[in-house]
Amino acid sequence: PHFFAYGSLPMYLLKTIAVILTPLYPLAATYDHINLIGRFLSVIFDTGTIIFIFLLGKKLFSKEIGILSAFFYAISVFPIQAAHFYAVDTLLTFFILLTLYFLILFYEKPSKKKALFIGFLIGASLATKTSALVIIVAVGATLLSEFILIFIKNPHIPKVWYPHIPKLVKSIFVDGAIITIITIISFILFEPYALIDFKEFWRQTLQQSQMTRDAFTFPYTLQYVGKIPYLYELKNIFLWGQGPVLATLSFLGTFYVIFVILKKNKKEKWAQEFILIVFFLSYFAVVGKFAVGWMRYMLPLYPLLCLFAAIISYKLLIVLKDKFRYWKLVVLVFICSILVWPLSFINIYSKPNTRVQASQWINQNIPKNSTIAIEHWDDSLPVFGQQNYRMITLHLYDPDIPEKWDIINQQLSQTDYVIIASNRLYTPLMKLTNCDKLSPLRCYKETSEYYKKLFNGSLGFKKIAEFSVVPQLSIFNLQFSIDDSSADESFTVYDHPKVLIFQKIP
Repeated sequence: PHFFAYGSLPMYLLKTIAVILTPLYPLAATYDHINLIGRFLSVIFDTGTIIFIFLLGKKLFSKEIGILSAFFYAISVFPIQAAHFYAVDTLLTFFILLTLYFLILFYEKPSKKKALFIGFLIGASLATKTSALVIIVAVGATLLSEFILIFIKNPHIPKVWYPHIPKLVKSIFVDGAIITIITIISFILFEPYALIDFKEFWRQTLQQSQMTRDAFTFPYTLQYVGKIPYLYELKNIFLWGQGPVLATLSFLGTFYVIFVILKKNKKEKWAQEFILIVFFLSYFAVVGKFAVGWMRYMLPLYPLLCLFAAIISYKLLIVLKDKFRYWKLVVLVFICSILVWPLSFINIYSKPNTRVQASQWINQNIPKNSTIAIEHWDDSLPVFGQQNYRMITLHLYDPDIPEKWDIINQQLSQTDYVIIASNRLYTPLMKLTNCDKLSPLRCYKETSEYYKKLFNGSLGFKKIAEFSVVPQLSIFNLQFSIDDSSADESFTVYDHPKVLIFQKIP
């Protein structure tokens, strides 16, 4: 209850569903099984996101665009990966998309009931993750859009509308007040300890805010030192999150929608598209500037990216049908090209997790009572059977001071095997070696040397096993593999990390 790095709603929801299911599944609420309930919930919410993408596309444009939007999201690699875990971002994406959908309904026909529900959804979003606060920009765009349109649609006769302005301002104030009050109430309902223990809530919120400005805040954020804002996010969406073909369409579609808004600013539909694009640009501007850049931070934008991709694709399809005789062949090639990415990626789930593979190998090949060194801040392997071994933890994130290496050298002298469960530590630490630009406590030159010697065998250990799975697709005995080792660490470390096992050389 006093943990605020994420919101409380996902935790309360998970626990509630687990308790409800306990009579049917006695182990549902236990630590080792509640994660399965979480995965089930994640699937439900992400499926809901697909449904509302379709409804949004259908409402604003056409049924065809709605279907295309849902299809593009359903085959986007990163949403597929995120849906395999009970990460709060999957729930956040659903709540934000639902909020945007009801904001458009509210714009078309304002009512107090819709304002109440919008406030409820925003409160739920904030109780899921505080970054949802950006949705307030979309609320403002919705409330003020009608006021702006009065002058945009009638630039030559604005005085005709002057008598209506006081009533409109009052309506904006009342609806805004309702949304604000209900947002606060629902947020407190779903995250009560934010009020009960406000001091700790505010302290952790500031700490998380500090992390978004300084990649040195936590050990696990060191991977983002030197991150280029915005470009880093776009790169990960392009290469991994959607794949080059679909991402290209998404980016082109975004520019197209912005162009449509500017071109059609005297038409009523301007406001509906404006609500979506204002949120999209605001969220990207705020979150893309963060010093840290986990791919899941951009998940709330994937539904809109897929919607924009559907819009431009449908426009291109109409032109193609009119201009090219063999347009069906082009469409077929296009579909095959965008399916390569998700089909290659989901291949990793056809094999056991690399940590499970490694654990089975360890229990079968490493003698009992051997001393195994593992790295802190990462999963300790083996995941089962650790009681058969003497486990030592290497604190490699600690600053490179003599005391650190006195301890680690002593540990290594006692170690029979070194196990690296992922690239979580060595990838960022081997980059932080420029001590002229980094402070002594943030420079890892000696740690980098340690890894170099470990990998080339000069440390006194040799690699005896490696377990890795990469996105791969086999077509007519031809294998198409994607090297995702340069992707954001979080893209590989959770479901297909490379595991390395080293044995001390006699």
